[in-house]
Amino acid sequence: MAETQSSNLTPEQLQQGDELANKAFAAINKGDFATAERYWTQIIEQFPDNPAAWSNRGNSRVSQNKLQEALADYNKAVELAPNVTDPYLNRGTALEGLGKWEEAIADYNHVLELDPLDAMAYNNRGNANAGLRKWESAIADYKKSNEIAPNFAFARANYALALYETGKVDEAIHQMRNILRKYPNFADVRAAITAAYWVQGKQGEAESNWVSAVGLDGRYKDINWVANIRRWPPSMIKALDRFLTLK
Repeated sequence: MAETQSSNLTPEQLQQGDELANKAFAAINKGDFATAERYWTQIIEQFPDNPAAWSNRGNSRVSQNKLQEALADYNKAVELAPNVTDPYLNRGTALEGLGKWEEAIADYNHVLELDPLDAMAYNNRGNANAGLRKWESAIADYKKSNEIAPNFAFARANYALALYETGKVDEAIHQMRNILRKYPNFADVRAAITAAYWVQGKQGEAESNWVSAVGLDGRYKDINWVANIRRWPPSMIKALDRFLTLK
């Protein structure tokens, strides 16, 4: 099994660890994060010095919104592998979920010290800056993420949403249209452009994009999910709410 640090393990133990990891990933692929967590726990019991196992169990816990427990797992992963980026990146995401924006930014900064070209760290730091309502900093981070990884669609989407929040509506819509040309099934941007068009009075364009958006992901009908889980910027949430309530 990858990243196992103990050299006293038998081939049978290593094979068993691999089998458990495969079962955990299979459960994740089915969206069964509770089962995945149980498999990672079994792996940790056998391989307590494996940072990847701790980090992966943390991911399974985040997916169940068990953020404090996930944080403990990431802390252990960081302790075991202080020079690996993933545990810091994952811990930052959990800290964001708890609204601990400054602590999340500190973790993302550390990732960028270890790897200055980590596009995900820039994107996530942008999200944390957005949580602090530091929109210009967020825009700069999303832009940098996109420069490093031009095909990282979520960074481009976040950039467009942050532009909208700062009043650059035409530029935001221009960015959204460009994203949809390349990724026509990107539900987040379909929903965002729906809201933007609706506020502009472009009812037909709004409604046709909305049909696509909810066909791809019905969660966008739930304004609380958009606000608290997806965490759109306030003006974008307000625009979508106007569409949903037909105002």
